[in-house]
Amino acid sequence: MKERTGPSKELQSYRKEIDRIDDDILRLLNERSKHVIEIGKAKRRADAEANLHTPAREAEIIERMTARNSGPFPNDAIRAVYREIMSASLSLEGPQKVAYLGPPATFTHLACIQKFGASADYLAVTSIKDVFNEVERGRANFGVVPIENSTEGVVNHTLDMFFDSNLMIYGEILQEVSHYLLSKTGRLEGIKKIYSHPHAIAQCRNWLETNLPNVPVSEVTSTARAAELCRDTASAAAIASELAGQLYGLKIVKSRIEDNINNFTRFLILSKKAPERTGKDKTSVMLSVKDKVGALYDLLRPFASHGLNMTKIESRPSRRKAWEYIFFVDIEGHAEEDRVKKALDEIKGRCLFMKILGSYPAHS
Repeated sequence: MKERTGPSKELQSYRKEIDRIDDDILRLLNERSKHVIEIGKAKRRADAEANLHTPAREAEIIERMTARNSGPFPNDAIRAVYREIMSASLSLEGPQKVAYLGPPATFTHLACIQKFGASADYLAVTSIKDVFNEVERGRANFGVVPIENSTEGVVNHTLDMFFDSNLMIYGEILQEVSHYLLSKTGRLEGIKKIYSHPHAIAQCRNWLETNLPNVPVSEVTSTARAAELCRDTASAAAIASELAGQLYGLKIVKSRIEDNINNFTRFLILSKKAPERTGKDKTSVMLSVKDKVGALYDLLRPFASHGLNMTKIESRPSRRKAWEYIFFVDIEGHAEEDRVKKALDEIKGRCLFMKILGSYPAHS
């Protein structure tokens, strides 16, 4: 029997050098953190109610680091590493409480982690209305709610909440949605019932009809709740996120069962305060038009005449008068930009009601 030997001298040398570099990284992280703490104190002195999270500065740091990266460490990994560095840094400046539509391991939770990192203080609530309430009452610095899915369309409840809320849109998050079939056993055979949220079920309809046509599918309040229901029942399966499977001790039966591989959900970040202008911003506006022929055309014409790109328009009943509608419009640009300001001033004179929901950094 061949005697085992330890690592070669060459391997030991490389590992010793990695240890030295890791020590330097740790020292520099702590040095960086000392400056972060002082920045937090300065922010508080200037404005006790200021949001410590500044998207413009965050984007500037990541853009600078990816531009300077010569490899071989990939840029996607740079973004992930710096997201966690900045998340931990924000926690040193002060608590960052983020309310979201829970429970834990939903896709909204994943979007929160993508934006705020693992060090934020997350508060799971049971409804979109509760997310708005937590931020309005000051129990959370930010709220995160879904606004639209590339397959299923707009989340009407989120739009409706803006009718009466004074909160502003602080940012947006674009989260890729990958659905996993999860069970206690990890086997396709023996599955007698499937649980999931209605949107997830709809996004996996073709796969289910092809692979499990005779298995009943039950709707529940969230994908995470579906996973929770399956942790003690071997014959049940859930359509949920990979994180939900990890949280509730389930095995993956099949990965990425969504019918459309380009499946994304857009989330909005809510705050009492507006973010800093970044130069790559988006503005969301809520409008009510006069009931006359060509009213919508007249409303939208200033966007085109001032060279503004309208990226989205949705309509909702006003709930105040029959057949009266509110329009939600997204345009590229910041409300303080000259051309955006001129367009909005023109539109204001042509509609019954206008409310700027926020100018905020566009997802990049």
